[in-house]
Amino acid sequence: MKFLKSITTTVICSAVLLSGCGTDSAKPAASISATPTPQATIAPAADNSLITAATEQYRKFAIEQCDLFIKSTTEFVNAIKSGDIEKAKELYAPSRMFYERIEPIAEALGDLDPNIDAREGDVSDDEWRGFHRLEKALWVDKTTKDQETFADQLLADAKLLRAKVETVEIDSTLLVTGAVELLNEVSSSKVTGEEERYSHTDLYDFAANVEGANKIFELLKPAIDQKDPSLATKIETQFKSLTEALAPYKKGDGYVLYTDLTPEQTKKLSQELDALAEPLSNIGKIVEG
Repeated sequence: MKFLKSITTTVICSAVLLSGCGTDSAKPAASISATPTPQATIAPAADNSLITAATEQYRKFAIEQCDLFIKSTTEFVNAIKSGDIEKAKELYAPSRMFYERIEPIAEALGDLDPNIDAREGDVSDDEWRGFHRLEKALWVDKTTKDQETFADQLLADAKLLRAKVETVEIDSTLLVTGAVELLNEVSSSKVTGEEERYSHTDLYDFAANVEGANKIFELLKPAIDQKDPSLATKIETQFKSLTEALAPYKKGDGYVLYTDLTPEQTKKLSQELDALAEPLSNIGKIVEG
């Protein structure tokens, strides 16, 4: 989750060094070293039928995810308002996955991303709302008391996101930068264990971000194949490798806690991210060059 007016395409360095996943949330997050690459000027490609088809299909995908997001968030909110802490905890991470897959859309819509996804300290306390405020109540305060207003706001924001997806401009720039930004999200906050600092359900977010980036790649793949089939093959291979690296941490329909991973396991995931980020960062100049 980043609150950026404009998204800078960033290549994730291979020098990601993690201090370990059992770190207490009060301690400093692991340091991530990233080397930015110059951002190429991206021209509109509305006349390109392959790009036009990709943007139309992405809107359809985003709407589908929003509908599922509302349904799951409604159940999560109802659990909070009924005082069922364990049920709310069970629904928290799965509900977030629908949002995390399409986060670039929310980031393009003003305050929706911080309203839904701000972490403690990202905004002033009197403006802090959304998932992570409820996360803290459930895992730290161990209560749902006085959380009804935040729960209702979260559901209202989910519904507003759904409404705005119908009309938000979706172009090749959003797709290209969105795919890379989703991986940067994983590198900057998920693979460090910083995103879900109270629940330690970071792997749900990790997987959803990767799935969202992969969906964008799949939609753009015909255009990439047209200009650089070798790049398309390399990206496809690296997505498969990263997905396979995540597979051992699946638990039922979800994932193990991030704190269950060893430093060696988190380092491996980080290396897989690096290997994918480098070729993925080149799709802009291929699709729109």
